[in-house]
Amino acid sequence: MAQNESYRRAGVDIEAGYRAVEQIKRFAGRTATLGALGGLGSFGGLFMPDLSGMREPVLAAGTDGVGTKLKLAFLLDKHDTVGIDCVAMCVNDIICCGAKPLFFLDYLAAGKTVPERAAAIVSGVAEGCLQAGCALIGGETAEMPGFYPDNEYDLAGFAVGIVEKSGIIDGGGTRPGDVLIALPSSGLHSNGFSLARSVLDLSDRALAEELLTPTKIYVKPILALLGAVDVGGISHITGGGFYENLPRMLKPGLTARVEKAAVRTPDIFLRLRSEGDIPDGDMWNTFNMGVGMAVAVPSAQVCAALEVLREQGEEAYVCGEVVKGDDGVLLW
Repeated sequence: MAQNESYRRAGVDIEAGYRAVEQIKRFAGRTATLGALGGLGSFGGLFMPDLSGMREPVLAAGTDGVGTKLKLAFLLDKHDTVGIDCVAMCVNDIICCGAKPLFFLDYLAAGKTVPERAAAIVSGVAEGCLQAGCALIGGETAEMPGFYPDNEYDLAGFAVGIVEKSGIIDGGGTRPGDVLIALPSSGLHSNGFSLARSVLDLSDRALAEELLTPTKIYVKPILALLGAVDVGGISHITGGGFYENLPRMLKPGLTARVEKAAVRTPDIFLRLRSEGDIPDGDMWNTFNMGVGMAVAVPSAQVCAALEVLREQGEEAYVCGEVVKGDDGVLLW
């Protein structure tokens, strides 16, 4: 590879970038699926979807980043899990539409390219893709001295999935009397960290490591559920908590009525509320409170839905119901 001393003096080490890409390639290769064509290094990622058996295939796309949770990765110098978060935030969104993720691309921008660190980050991206059953078909690394500090970076990405038009989940199938099923989170996931970091003492390494626990990926259990019962709506509980996200799974004129006592809230959320003296309403309007995904199913199919989810390793449980009303969310 050609060297560029002028660029190096400006703070950009293109040779380090080349080394990072070579290390990254082996992680991307693990995620290859039948539709993935070629490898990393081209100007674009290629994917040939299998449309056999589909009458009206529709593509679904989602994009997101990891947010200020990355500050914990910097603090702990641990970079091999935030890539899972990046994938999760995208694929968990598009599965809410009923779409099966096909492929993922990431974008990593840093003040200084450290090949080993970049490889660790992308190893997490690859792990997230494996959990979601999609291929990592490309990405971009950018060295931006003077824009980011040398020891910091930002990570974002996007996922594309596919769904039969008739199988799109858009909340239109929700009905009064539907039951809300909660799928537990693995912690804060990737939301509310600006508030959490302002409240908690992150010099406590054990606490910081707990907070760095990656976002759970729900693709496989939700796909199994969609193949077994009638799902009216799905909500990924991210930024904005219950108040912002549950209404997105309902058609107009319906409200999600959630029994707070039924929600299995991990201790970390109770600690946040206590140490930060955070009002209860703000907690439910910021954090997932232990629920990473909520699903609405007909009451007659609740037992079947819970059985399918538990077979997929999810300790799912009933947390509320859908009722008539324009409140969006009622917590009681």
